[in-house]
Amino acid sequence: MIFFRFQLNPIARKRWARFRGLRRAWFSAIALVALFLISLCAELICNRDPLAVRYNEHWYFPVLNFQPEDRFTGNGRLTRPDYKRIAADPAFRANSHNRMFFAPIPYGPNEIIRPESIPVPPGISLLFTPQGQSGSIQIDSAGIIRRNLGANAFFPSTGNQLEGQSLADHWIIPASFQDAIKTRLRNEAAPSLAVVLTHARSTFQAHASLASFQPRNSPPIGIRITFEEIIPAAAAQEVRLDDAVNPLPPIPALWLACSAQTRALLLDGARKGLSETPDPIDVEIGTRPCRVTFRKPEIRWPYPPVANHWLGIDNAGRDVLARLLYGLRISLSFGLILVGIAMGIGILVGAIQGYYGGRIDLAGQRFIEIWSALPFLYIMILLGAVYGRGFLLLLVCYGLFNWIGISYYLRAEFLRLRHQPFVDAARVMGLKDRVIMFRHILPNALVPVITFFPFSLVGAIGSLAALDYLGFGLPPPTPSWGEMLQQAQQFRWAWWLILYPSLALFIVMLLGIFIGEGVRQAYDPHRPSHWE
Repeated sequence: MIFFRFQLNPIARKRWARFRGLRRAWFSAIALVALFLISLCAELICNRDPLAVRYNEHWYFPVLNFQPEDRFTGNGRLTRPDYKRIAADPAFRANSHNRMFFAPIPYGPNEIIRPESIPVPPGISLLFTPQGQSGSIQIDSAGIIRRNLGANAFFPSTGNQLEGQSLADHWIIPASFQDAIKTRLRNEAAPSLAVVLTHARSTFQAHASLASFQPRNSPPIGIRITFEEIIPAAAAQEVRLDDAVNPLPPIPALWLACSAQTRALLLDGARKGLSETPDPIDVEIGTRPCRVTFRKPEIRWPYPPVANHWLGIDNAGRDVLARLLYGLRISLSFGLILVGIAMGIGILVGAIQGYYGGRIDLAGQRFIEIWSALPFLYIMILLGAVYGRGFLLLLVCYGLFNWIGISYYLRAEFLRLRHQPFVDAARVMGLKDRVIMFRHILPNALVPVITFFPFSLVGAIGSLAALDYLGFGLPPPTPSWGEMLQQAQQFRWAWWLILYPSLALFIVMLLGIFIGEGVRQAYDPHRPSHWE
């Protein structure tokens, strides 16, 4: 029996040992390979279908082959079964030997999560929103308040007597607002104006507005200024009640400030809100009017991380962890296939140019210059509109352009090596050109190919994510990190859609860069030195 054993030459073994000695690069390579192997087994980790089903003393494996619904229900349907519904069916559970064995994460990348499967916090919430106060004053040409029309709240240090006081003593008036007042007092047309005024003795601010003005028969003796209170978003407070309408801690100050009568009114509305949607209630807490709205917890997509959905749910109701895992497989598979195609074309073109030189090399260089000037993104959009977006189309389009860089390096290597003695010896022996090129010269010219491979892989993964983010990549509902980041831009409050895809993309690209640096150092004949 003949055994074939692959054996590295001494130089390759030395480079391999040097790479393994670079711990950061070596562990990064192990981690990246492990992640890729895990992603290849994604169906065994994240799957909506069970791995195995025991039904009526027979075993079925839906993860490997399709099983119609009729096989488990007898309803005559040959469609894809809903295994989770069947598992909960009393007819299936009537036989104690019937079993379904699901994956550790029983959700697929495109499965829509049932809202009723997500635990909802009990009770109801009361949202207290303070209502802004408003009022008006009338001032004359000297800035003296002549009439008070319910604006006492905006002059807290004056009591109820505002008439006869100067507006400038209480508020800082901008020059533009003063000019607008003078324009109206001169009986000249003026548009409406609204500004934010700051109190002269505190940080209290309010909106002050002037209505539009048209000239009259006689100049006005006073101008009305309307004040409106500025309510910050943080002023709203929420009170959570349980199913027995008892307040849950922490209890906000607005609830403690409510009178017994107001609390009874709100609790009565909360009891109704457990079964229906009551109208908001306007109450007065102290001197502050508030609007109270009743909100029962609802399941809306996207939804933050909860039990059984550790990384949250996206805007279509799909599990983020499952889509991340399947997206990892697509990203790495796309990168590896694309780099393989680009390297193959680049090696072929660069080898032909460098080996033959002369007119072939010159014509090849001019063709590459013209080809590299073509707008890749426009071509991608055009082909996607004609043939539709898809994995194969992306590979073809990227592969037609990504080979240019590596062809330059292979051309230079072949130009350097084609006059070496071992090449002349091969020609004298009568070997064909293709044998000389790919069996004798290419093994000695593979250094740039190997050193650039990890960096090209990182670039391919980033390019796919960028195209998916822009909407020109893989078609929906294909799991994609770029598509998840595009969701995050629409729902910026959904932090889990921003954090986890960005973190996954960062880790994979960082591992690739570490591997590339390690390969480059392993192929560098000069050991790095440090000054001390």
